[in-house]
Amino acid sequence: MLELYTHPLSPCAQKVRIVLAEKNLAYVTHHIDLPKKENLKPDYLKLNPLGVVPTLVHELEPVIESSVICEYLDDAFPEKTLKPDSAIARAEMRLWMKHVDNKLHPSCGALQWPLVMRPKLMEKSPEERHALLRRIPEKPRRERQQRLVEMGLEAPDVVGAVEVYMQTISKMELALQKHRWLVSDSFSLADIMVAPYFQTVHQFDWYEMLNDAPLVKAWFVRCQQRDSYQVGVSSDFTKALLEDLKAKGDAAWEIIRKHLNKS
Repeated sequence: MLELYTHPLSPCAQKVRIVLAEKNLAYVTHHIDLPKKENLKPDYLKLNPLGVVPTLVHELEPVIESSVICEYLDDAFPEKTLKPDSAIARAEMRLWMKHVDNKLHPSCGALQWPLVMRPKLMEKSPEERHALLRRIPEKPRRERQQRLVEMGLEAPDVVGAVEVYMQTISKMELALQKHRWLVSDSFSLADIMVAPYFQTVHQFDWYEMLNDAPLVKAWFVRCQQRDSYQVGVSSDFTKALLEDLKAKGDAAWEIIRKHLNKS
């Protein structure tokens, strides 16, 4: 039995849902309300001491960290592997995974968090906000969220995040000149790791970021067209939700464009 603790807007959870859909695996969904900080409740922290989503539970054993979960699923259910055939392509796949974990994911958080998570926190008193943020287990994430609460899209994290996105897009454009997908002509975990971070571009309608990257734009369209993306990501975005996110993205675009000019 597979259980997934998830949130629709979490790119880390989206990765895992794409893998589950690619492998046609059934699972039970547990929704964790991130704006309400349900991820910091004691019961959830017992499953995932980092207080993040997703968490996979398989045969009563929790597995945490999205990249680890995706490789775990590929190992535990190997009938359809999502790893490329060659050793060098697998090494390149893991470099993309490392890039996502170390750079692209925190950058996505810096862009998305002020628009999606911050408003709920701002409804609370300063004392309540600080009390919640103090419960975040990891110091770098705790300090980043504190800056984003205080400064919103003007936080230095956001400037750096836009720069990381643009560097990533340039790197992808070069890779996609060599093959159809990021590390080979076959769809792999490399593509699954990266694709959800372009859902952020899509939902906020920030496609101007891709103006100089036609191969990346075409790659993302191919990702969106896959059944696994439709099931694992797109199905969680209602028309009303997309309209709300686009409105938030439109309101924020001038600030993002200003940061783009700095990158």
